[in-house]
Amino acid sequence: MELRTLLTNALLSATLGLAATATAGENVPEWLTRSRAMSTELGTALKSELTAALAQSGPSGAIEVCRARAPEIAARLSRESGAKVSRTALRVRNPGNAPDDLQRAVLEQFAVDLASGQIEPPLEAAVEINRGGRIERRYMRAIPTDALCLTCHGTELAPEVKAAIAKAYPDDQATGFSAGQLRGAFSVIWPAVPMAAAQP
Repeated sequence: MELRTLLTNALLSATLGLAATATAGENVPEWLTRSRAMSTELGTALKSELTAALAQSGPSGAIEVCRARAPEIAARLSRESGAKVSRTALRVRNPGNAPDDLQRAVLEQFAVDLASGQIEPPLEAAVEINRGGRIERRYMRAIPTDALCLTCHGTELAPEVKAAIAKAYPDDQATGFSAGQLRGAFSVIWPAVPMAAAQP
């Protein structure tokens, strides 16, 4: 299996042992442009619905948005694009969102980069994987913890929030975060195509 990064930082390349190739301007591949757009759409829609749910029904409503609506939005984007659009994290609330090995490596580097305070957002990585002559393309964009996230993912949760989380997610790992820490990432995985078809 051969991997090639298209867009990431030097530390990630060193961690994964990849050769980094910057992409800029008109040289950005269409799949990467689409991946960015879908990640933005998922993030924007989710934040909008979370904000509305918090205002209307409090944290319990926001938890329901993350539980039900986020997967629905991701599923719609997946159907429309043919890619697998999702969220993942090092500490997941939904076990179904657990990262695979490559996602975990990227997430671990995202966490280091965010903690350094030296990386300009958005923090993202794009990778092409050659699996026996077929190219799989992957994109990830970091989700930093912001004030909205802290209501249900922070270090100090209201008792009713703890109860709602425990009811919906008995195996929850996703609390104890501070503002600016890595909460997780949006992920887009495109189906593998023959190498000849993957050429720009």
